[in-house]
Amino acid sequence: MEEGGPQSRYVKLTKDQAPLEDIKPGELNQPIDVPQLHVRKCNECGQALPESFEPPANEPWTTGIFGCAEDTESCWTGLFCPCVLFGRNVESLREDTPWTTPCICHAIFVEGGIALAAATAVFHGIDPRTSFLICEGLLFSWWMCGIYTGLFRQSLQKKYHLKNSPCDPCAVHCTMHWCALCQEHREMKGRLSDDVVMPMTVVNPPPVQEMNSARNGNGNGMAPSSAKSEEHTNLEMQAL
Repeated sequence: MEEGGPQSRYVKLTKDQAPLEDIKPGELNQPIDVPQLHVRKCNECGQALPESFEPPANEPWTTGIFGCAEDTESCWTGLFCPCVLFGRNVESLREDTPWTTPCICHAIFVEGGIALAAATAVFHGIDPRTSFLICEGLLFSWWMCGIYTGLFRQSLQKKYHLKNSPCDPCAVHCTMHWCALCQEHREMKGRLSDDVVMPMTVVNPPPVQEMNSARNGNGNGMAPSSAKSEEHTNLEMQAL
């Protein structure tokens, strides 16, 4: 275009027109901070909670840890077969877990360690060589009793919002294992009995009824002589 001609509307771009900005790798993929999304969430499901939500207060245990005599059945079961009582407790808390699985685990780790120590003392006597094996078996049973059953007690407290014991749940089972099993069984037994569905009154529907009406052409109440002139209307009533 000639220099003396009219000025063009287009701007000629050159390399020196604007400086180039240096963009670091990943700079454009940074997360955006949205203050409206900073809300409290449920620890179990992760859903957002309203601002007015208040967590339920911790409730006391319905029975004390030394109230074993209040439920005779669980008391005798926990005394002679603690593995069976522990399996029933786990099944009541977790419906997808049969009672046989925790019962077998309890029998192997707890009763098995005690039986191993007793068998070592009976067949090999108590001397410096066997004392180490006996103490090792008892220590293993004591440690597994506190860890395995203490985690279950912690889940029970979390589900029913029960107040924590004076000491850790694992320490409760390490010191008073049989009493703790009976207390947990009584707690779930009392709470599950409150959720029993009340019996409903069942009303049986009436039997099926049929109504037949014959319409005659002459209206005198007499049956027609021809079968073609007879019309039957069947009405059937059924209960939905």
